Amino acid sequence: MAKTKIKKGDTVQVLAGASKGTTGKVIAVYRDTDRVLVEGVNRVTRHVKAGQTSRGSNTGGLVVQESPIHVSNVAIVDPSDKKPTRIKTRVETVERDGKTRTSRTRVGVRSGKDLS
Repeated sequence: MAKTKIKKGDTVQVLAGASKGTTGKVIAVYRDTDRVLVEGVNRVTRHVKAGQTSRGSNTGGLVVQESPIHVSNVAIVDPSDKKPTRIKTRVETVERDGKTRTSRTRVGVRSGKDLS
């Protein structure tokens, strides 16, 4: 299993599938299955069994919700030019109080700017 470079809250663009070209925000990342849940992408209809809430209102019926898609089918959108980009990691070493610490920053390959 490869390390997932996409995190919750990133803006991504779909590269393949029925929602190709759509951009959305990542809601959740499922590392065990290499899938991401993107807002407004890959919407499916679920049949929910009828029930009652504590107030007595009926629930159930048809519910439209997002379904996870594979992480290889999405790419992070570069904030500078709003186009999909690959990600690389810049490692910096800083010496503070006699201790050496490393910090890793995600960087867009297209522009070379930091991704927040």
